[in-house]
Amino acid sequence: MSTRLRSFSKINLGLAVGPPRPDGFHALATVYQTLPLHDLVTVVAQPAAHTSILITSNHPGVPRTPAGNAERNTAWKMIRGALERLRLAADVQIHIEKTLPVQGGMGAGSANAVAALLGLERELGLALPGPERLELAAEVGSDVPLFLLGGTVLGLGRGEQVYPLPDSPPVFCVVALPQVGVSTSLAFQQIDADSLTSGRSVDKLELLSRLLASVFAASGLEPGSSGIALTGRPVSAGSVASRERLSQDQGAGDLPSGRASATRDVDSDLAENPLLALVRTGIENDFEEVVFSQHPSLRSIKRDLLGSSRDTALYAALSGSGSALFGLYGSRAAAREAQHRVQQSGTRAILTETLPRCQYRRTIFAEEPLG
Repeated sequence: MSTRLRSFSKINLGLAVGPPRPDGFHALATVYQTLPLHDLVTVVAQPAAHTSILITSNHPGVPRTPAGNAERNTAWKMIRGALERLRLAADVQIHIEKTLPVQGGMGAGSANAVAALLGLERELGLALPGPERLELAAEVGSDVPLFLLGGTVLGLGRGEQVYPLPDSPPVFCVVALPQVGVSTSLAFQQIDADSLTSGRSVDKLELLSRLLASVFAASGLEPGSSGIALTGRPVSAGSVASRERLSQDQGAGDLPSGRASATRDVDSDLAENPLLALVRTGIENDFEEVVFSQHPSLRSIKRDLLGSSRDTALYAALSGSGSALFGLYGSRAAAREAQHRVQQSGTRAILTETLPRCQYRRTIFAEEPLG
């Protein structure tokens, strides 16, 4: 018996980076959005006297058992942590069929970890409680917890404090996949260096936090409210974040005047599509400043995604620290035009849609059709 899962991807709708924290991580504020583009993860597991975790992949860049570095894989870490929490030993085999880019900023490795966990639980007929899943996911990686929720997700802390935002209808999306890879750790180092050498302001984190909190408040969704686990059981989706801090940040009156007007337009957008309300705030990705300076070709790709006034994107940005970029569009025709522009410049581009939470949960197991 085996369990096969779709390991979905994500993009970041805005990403503000604060100064390093005492633990060495950076404070972040972002909105994650899942996409239907995915790897495939196959899990075979059975109880055993001693735990053995075998990881294989069709991609040489994935940490795996034959290469002698499987313990670096987020899926390995997730399985090991889950078995320890379940107090079980098992023989586990995981195969990761890669279609998503490595070091692409689409959360592929983090999603692989969540898919492996869900596959393990189905194979063994056991499941961690929802809060324990989130705690384990946060230990494994900063953007792992979002893949336990899916859809549109507010990320705070170092990204691991997650809140489900209102589900939105699908929006046309074009994802550009350059050949270049971007190191997240090096991107953070460059942000820190620029902050020291150029006096770069760190108030973007506070600003984006307030913008997101304003949308959060307008949505009517209470901070710390419960989400639904992929098993169907309710779990606390944001218990590690501070309800008080979000409440204090929710006043649009504290926003700089240039952004307050955008926030006042949020209510009308929320009635139709909360995702569009978020991009109306003018959220940005702080990594673009340093990544585009290192890889100027990525800036050109963003221009191609944005397009002209006739067929412009609703929003275009780097995803995470890159190298993937994306654009959101109001029509399929505008998205196809953007895809064509990017491809003409020699970069792979995929036309897709955003993946709402309800569909994410329904289709993560591969026996369920995506359509």
